[in-house]
Formats: sequence, C-alpha cells, structure tokens
Amino acid sequence: MWRLDGGALLVTSTDFFAPIVDDARTWGRIAAANAASDIYAMGASPLFALNLAAWPRDVLPLDLLGEVLAGGADTAAEGGWVVAGGHTIDGPEPLYGMSVTGTCRPAADGTGLLTNAGGRPGQALVLTKPLGTGLLATALKRSEPEAVARGGTLSDTYEAGVAEMCRLNNTAAAAAIKAAATAATDVTGFGLLGHLAELAAASGVSAVVDAPAVPLLAEVITLAGEDFVPGGTGRNLDHLAERLGGGDELTRTVLADPQTSGGLLFSCEPGRADGAVRELRDSGHDAAVIGELAAGSSGTIAIAGAITADAG
Repeated sequence: MWRLDGGALLVTSTDFFAPIVDDARTWGRIAAANAASDIYAMGASPLFALNLAAWPRDVLPLDLLGEVLAGGADTAAEGGWVVAGGHTIDGPEPLYGMSVTGTCRPAADGTGLLTNAGGRPGQALVLTKPLGTGLLATALKRSEPEAVARGGTLSDTYEAGVAEMCRLNNTAAAAAIKAAATAATDVTGFGLLGHLAELAAASGVSAVVDAPAVPLLAEVITLAGEDFVPGGTGRNLDHLAERLGGGDELTRTVLADPQTSGGLLFSCEPGRADGAVRELRDSGHDAAVIGELAAGSSGTIAIAGAITADAG
C-alpha cells in the first residue's frame, strides 16, 4: 500500500498457482479472479495487471498457454482492469496468475479502506461465498474425467464450484463498504478459520463461528467423508491448534478447507450485516452472517454448533 498525492492509496498484490481444473481458459479466469481478491479485500478497485506464467513448452503447446491468458483477459475485462503485459518463463509445470495493482480513495475518517485490523467486539461476521473448493479440487485430482461430465458424480458440485471461483469479489467489496465494515479479508489458502484468526489477532479480539450458518458448496460433506481432504487442511488446523475451541472433526475439516478464489469475510454492525447479506443474495451470492467478534483472548476462535450432513 502506497499513499499518493491527493489522498488516494495505491495497492498491489500477486498470486499464481498450478491448474485446478482441466479447461485452460477456465483456469485462467479463476487465477485472475483469485489474484484480484486481495485488492477487493482492501476496498480498492483494480487498475491494471501483469500476467505471471511458467510453462513447460516442450510438454504442452503454447496455444494452450494462449487459452490460459485469454481466460485471464476475460476476467480482467469483466472487472474493468487492463492486462498491461507480463512475463513467462520455462518451468517444469504450468503456473499462472497475475500481479494486480489498484487504487482506493478512503474518506477523511478512514472509511472506505478495509484492513484486517479494524474488527470490534460485537460486530457480525459476513462470509460472501460458500466453502468447499479445496475439497472439490482434491476430488477432481483423484477422480476420472467422467466424474465432471453431465450426470457424473462431481458434475453439479464442479459446476457450482467453478462458478464461485470465477466470481469476482467486487460486488462483495462494495457491499462491505456500504455496510460500513471496519475489517475484511479474503478467504483463500488458510481457510475460513485461518483467515479469521489473522483478522481477530490483528484486531485484538476473539471470534465465534456459528458452524451451521456457514454456506457450503453442495456435496462437500460427502467429499470430506470420502477423505478428499487436501493436505493444506491439516496444516491449517495444526497452526491453529492452541487458538481453536469447539467443533467436531468434520466441522473443523470443512472450516479449515483451503479455498481458491474464495469470498470476502468482513465485520460490521449486526443490523448492517443483515442488510448486506440480503443485497448479496439478491445479486446471486450465497452469503451469510456466520458469527461474531467478541472481547476475549486475541486471535482465538470458538466454534459453536456443528456442520451436519444436511448442510449445503
């Protein structure tokens, strides 16, 4: 983050990863949406991006890379930012993402700028996308291609998961700012619990998660029960071991699921949270109030209730 003359802030972030879906253009769309999430989580708007790619050109054709870049360009066009160039290197496996730069012009009182350090006791927590993309991605890696074909065992979850991963967080960020949110983060590799713990610690508060209220992709409970659990889930839970209370094994597994291009998590006054959720749901987001911040040991999380087989 860099303050410019006139009070505007320049913000930048980068992210890239290996393919998580088989379709090259869809991968490009997801990677670009994921890279822009940090910008939206700060209440900023992307201006331009640089492509970042590694490609095994002796193994995969360059026209396939062209499809990946076209997917990134599709997302940039949807979000209203420019892809200004980038850099590609030879690599043993394909990687793609973006470095995204944007601007934010907060008000004199600081409103309009979102960080993870502004949470206050008594505020409600709003999550703007369902969880489960880590479980889905792991299931895809361990399943035959027919599983995502029409009528396949993963087809419905795959279609819904791809739609969520391609969804930009611009509408969610606008809803957070309208609701006078004072803290926000995007939910990615550390899972809901990991990113919430960071927000709570930076804000000097504790958090309570209402597990049954957390939105989930359909069938993620089944995927967890079939042990399609990514390795990152265990690492996330190990990192939180001394700061986490409550929740059975299934509930903790789902709430710690590493997300790709996940939603925003923001805190605001309860009345405003309800209004934000209504507006987000009207715009197609599976958003919900999923807990609250509380006075207590900084960075700790209490899980209330449990996720059941009926969730999702």
